[in-house]
Formats: sequence, C-alpha cells, structure tokens
Amino acid sequence: MAQDHSEKGTISILFVDGVLQGFRERGLDVDDLLEQTGLSPNLLSLPHARVSSPTYTVLLRLIAQALDDEFFGQDSRRMKVGSFAMLCHNVIHCRTLDKAMMRILRFFALMLDDLCGTCSCHDGMVLLTLQACNPTRTPGIFAQETLMMFVHRLACWLVNRRIPIRTAAFAYSRPPQAQEYPLMFCSDLRFDQPQTVFAFDAKYFALPVVRTEKNLKEFLALAPENLLVQYKDSQSLAAQIQRHLRELPPSDWPGFEEIADDMHTSASTLRRRMEAEGQSYQAIKDHLRRDMAINLLSDSGMSVMDIAAELGFAETSAFHRAFKKWTGANPGEYRRAVCAPCRPPVG
Repeated sequence: MAQDHSEKGTISILFVDGVLQGFRERGLDVDDLLEQTGLSPNLLSLPHARVSSPTYTVLLRLIAQALDDEFFGQDSRRMKVGSFAMLCHNVIHCRTLDKAMMRILRFFALMLDDLCGTCSCHDGMVLLTLQACNPTRTPGIFAQETLMMFVHRLACWLVNRRIPIRTAAFAYSRPPQAQEYPLMFCSDLRFDQPQTVFAFDAKYFALPVVRTEKNLKEFLALAPENLLVQYKDSQSLAAQIQRHLRELPPSDWPGFEEIADDMHTSASTLRRRMEAEGQSYQAIKDHLRRDMAINLLSDSGMSVMDIAAELGFAETSAFHRAFKKWTGANPGEYRRAVCAPCRPPVG
C-alpha cells in the first residue's frame, strides 16, 4: 500500500467530551450530533480513546454552526459565527504583534462574559493572564484551554513563526488531558495556581505582523476550528523525527543510532535534546503508530490484519495488545465505535 504522507494526528476523547459539555448544557441531542460527525456515543466511555483530527474538526464546526457560537457554548455569551473573521480583519493591519495582542484581548473581553485576558511585562517576559469575569459562573477547563489556544495560535500565525511558551500555570488541578499539554503548550506546566498565566519572551512581541489580506482568506477557510487541532510545534525535534519516519514504511523505521545519523547528530546529543522536549524515540514511534492505526481504522476499509502488517507488526495479536494499551479498546471494538464514512471493512 502506498504511504500516506499527510500528517494526520489524533485528538484525545477527553477534548471531545469537553467541547460537548456546552452542547449538553443547552439540552441539545448529543447522540445526533455524534452521528452526524461519524462517531458512536460508545466512544465516550473509553477514556483513552482518540479520534482523528479531521473528525474532531468536523465536530467543532457542527457545534459552532448549531449554536451559532465560535466559542462552542463554553461561555455565557455566544461568539456568533463570523466574529473570529472580524477579529482577524481588525488585527492583520497592526504593525507589530504587541499592538495586535492588545486588540485580540480587547476583542475577547467584548465577546465573552466569563473570561478575559490581560498582558503585562515583567523582567523581559510577557505574561498572558486569564481571569474569571463572571461571579455567577466559573469558566470550565475547556473554555480556558480554548481561549489560550485561540490567542496563542493567532499570534503565531500573524508573525508567521512559532512563539514558544516558556511556562504555563493553570488555576485548576491537573486534569486527565494534561498528558496532551506538553504538545499543546510547553513542558513546564504548573497546576493549582492562583491564576492561569502563560509566559513568553518579550522579544517576540516586537515582531512585525507579516500576514496580509491575501493570506487571510486561506486562513479563515479553516479557522477557528483549526486552531484547536493544529497544536503541534512543527519545528520541534519530535516533529522533525515524525516527518522523517512518515516517509518510510513502519517496518523500515531506523533504530536510535540510525535516526541520530539521519538527523546529523550523535546519539547522546539527540537523546539529550529529546529529553529536554520531554520526548523519547520509542514514544514518538508509538504515538505515530497509534495515530496511523486510528486513521486507518476510521477512514479505510483495510482489515485489521492488513493494518497490523502495514504498521510493521509481525503478528496481528501484537497489534491488538498495543492498540488496547493505546486506547483502552481492541481494534475491532474501536472500529465499531467509529462510524466513519468509508467502504465496509473486510475484517
């Protein structure tokens, strides 16, 4: 089978459950929504399950359309569809990112009732702080995650570069989905803090806004949903290794010494750099196989046996054990819980 070079990641089912909360609170039919998305409600009972990024994007878009709310029902006030586009048109003409950031935060302060953000400078760092603004309603975790990702991803897009988050503090206890936070935010995570605060090097906020109206049309075709999906740092070492591995069949993936040679570095240096990112080569391979397995089970008619072989497993039983460890379900159970619009599977 020809290799698929697209970088289809997967999303934890915990984020699916998080975005559904606003839908549930309005008394709407979650089962019908999931059916439109191509998911079985049974998947929500598997805490380690994951869905493909395209499926999650469809779910976000359907919720935004059904609620007429680009904040997905996570705030007391709706952020009507089209609001995000107006924000982008407003900030794209700012000269520098610091000016754009102030407009972004003012926009969300006007649009939302439960959350607001402020920026301050301290010792060469810019601190982006979230605050609860509604004494009658405490913002949910998904709402805080969403607003932080909206602000950070939009800022990165405006200057056309990744702006590293140095530290991320959260005004809530460590949630189950925090295992995803190193990819979403950074490796320096702190929970049970007085406020939710992200810290950045101030130098990035002096960068010029380089995007234009011409770029904006393409960006808005996918926004704002894509800001909650494309949260990987494409320049990270882990991302570089993933791209290299995707060019090869899993059965041909190199060992650690070989991948170090391919990355033009020594094994000890590569190991040290990966540890600094909170990564390991084995975890990268496991996560990549997991995402490939989920996408093949969801979007193809390949048999489980053929998928196991495609992913480099010598025995189908070994694939079953690995998949159960990754998702909490065996491949057959998972496939039955995902009603993907593909041709009927053959096994």
